[in-house]
Amino acid sequence: MDYALARMNMVEQQVRPWDVLDMRVLDVMETLPREQFMPEPYQALAYADSEIPLGHDEYTLLPVVIGRLLQAVAPQPTDTVLEIGTGSGYVTACLARLAAQVDSVERIDELRLAARNRLTALGIENANPRTATVTPDWAPPRPRYDVVVLTGGMVEYDDFLESYLTLGGRLFVIAGDGPIMQGRLITRTTEDDTRDEILFETRVKPLVGFEAQPAFEF
Repeated sequence: MDYALARMNMVEQQVRPWDVLDMRVLDVMETLPREQFMPEPYQALAYADSEIPLGHDEYTLLPVVIGRLLQAVAPQPTDTVLEIGTGSGYVTACLARLAAQVDSVERIDELRLAARNRLTALGIENANPRTATVTPDWAPPRPRYDVVVLTGGMVEYDDFLESYLTLGGRLFVIAGDGPIMQGRLITRTTEDDTRDEILFETRVKPLVGFEAQPAFEF
């Protein structure tokens, strides 16, 4: 299989038509070998417009969603990034190519180890995957981040990560219930205020601990 051609087709036929026009983002997605982040049985599907199973009932994000989220948070070469949900490590690698440092958190240690090995194999040294279960009382490794990305969803949005944003910092999350969820960009405008933008509609699996709660029954 010609993976270079598949990467170009993914960018030109899937990602760019979804209004991803940031050339830094497009260049990263066209050059980073996504197939190397997929479980071996699914490498040939790395550039398909579909979710790919990673094991443990976890899945990749669609390439178009990755493109939109990268464009939205716009990581700069001096930025420090917090990623919740390492998964395959592909988004981690994209962020690492665009930013100065990435702290990535994954609750499943097997996935974290596999992602770390893939990052190391590609010589990506500015990403640090670690194992942890994120809850509203969890504290990240650093006091502030320029970018926060959640690769899993929240049925009910919890703003506990906003306090870790720098001024001008950007947080991406997919939130909502039902068949449609919303990709949202939250920007810290002052120490006490944020701006919340709805970017697009999609659906992803909620993060563990942030699923729909059972209805109360009398």
